[in-house]
Amino acid sequence: MADFLLIHGSCHGAWCWHRVIPALEALGHTARAIDLPGHGLDHTPAASVTLDSYAGAILSALAGPTILVGHSMAGYPITAAAERDPRLIRALAYVCAYLPVSGLSLADMRRAGPRQPLAPAIRVDATRTSFAFDPAMADDLFYHDCAPEAQALARLCLCPQPILPQETPLTLTDRSQSLPRHYIRCSEDRAIPPEYQQTMARGLSPENVSVLPSSHSPFFSMPGALARLLHGIADRSMPT
Repeated sequence: MADFLLIHGSCHGAWCWHRVIPALEALGHTARAIDLPGHGLDHTPAASVTLDSYAGAILSALAGPTILVGHSMAGYPITAAAERDPRLIRALAYVCAYLPVSGLSLADMRRAGPRQPLAPAIRVDATRTSFAFDPAMADDLFYHDCAPEAQALARLCLCPQPILPQETPLTLTDRSQSLPRHYIRCSEDRAIPPEYQQTMARGLSPENVSVLPSSHSPFFSMPGALARLLHGIADRSMPT
């Protein structure tokens, strides 16, 4: 079985994986989630948070061969970690995530998308070091198919998102690109357009691309189904 490290997206924290971890454990795996710098219980000032500090936090959490799972913006941090040191990374799994393009930042990729559903909800703080999402728009963007208690949890726990990591380009090499890479598309996503997810995943092997009929938050809307897809990724990523 596999060890999973689950990495959250913008404005989220380790808390968002609380239903996926036991679902993976029930399938025989070990699973953990961390707060990236500046998120959740990590109070690093937004101005000090970088894409490299995200990568460092991920690498520091690895104790052995691990499948990294990145949701949404975490496609960049998990790839950056693999670029720094892929030795303990068994595979990269992108869950409705930005799949990095060499030389582009996450913000570049967001702006290049076919639609901009997030733009009306983004509120940049006065220091221009972080942004948040308009709370009145969050449920419809991220959690429209999620239970009321999940929506309430998110309203309590969402935090500002440091801007610098998302404006930092990433150069890709074989260090990350030679690892097994998998993509889970969410067909009902209202945050990252599903057609853009399909475009981003086009360069991967078709057998490494799966689809969930979920919003942007399958960790809330269908944690069991997400865990089963990750279980399949673990099977396909077993060393030969």
